[in-house]
Amino acid sequence: MSCRETSRKRERLTNLDRSGNRVLNMTQTGLFCSNIKRVTNRPDIEDRLKEADLRPTRQRVALGSLLFDGGDRHVSAELLHEEAVRQQIPVSLATVYNTLHQFTQSGLLREIAVEGSKSYFDTNTSDHHHFFVENEGMIMDIGQGVSVEGIPEPPEGMEVTHVDVVVRLRRKVG
Repeated sequence: MSCRETSRKRERLTNLDRSGNRVLNMTQTGLFCSNIKRVTNRPDIEDRLKEADLRPTRQRVALGSLLFDGGDRHVSAELLHEEAVRQQIPVSLATVYNTLHQFTQSGLLREIAVEGSKSYFDTNTSDHHHFFVENEGMIMDIGQGVSVEGIPEPPEGMEVTHVDVVVRLRRKVG
């Protein structure tokens, strides 16, 4: 039974999410309904998922809205999970990891490995390169072109899919 059907008494709270969209949370006597979010471009997210041969589940649509509303960005699974929790999207960290990898395999995201156990996911899937600020764990696009020369021929039966250049930085002292 839905929240609307189970209670006559309803209190509506409206907030703004990080993109300035109105988020509608409903609390009801004896019942809490979380993740009731009006997303202005929900059909766009659902269409993107369908085009990528992914079923637009409630969690994929919610995470896709966080990822793709507001331009290109770089996120880790932990950062996206924190954002989901703040937006009251009930999702586990394992589900966030699985969804990010599904989005990557279907071409919606690009994975950037910067440290042995740490990956970032980029919503900009075009060929481009990155700066990584080591002490801060921050990744950003390199604005100007980077020239990569001398790429070896791949072994028989293989092809190069892309070349990732990550320039590691740290802040100057003094």
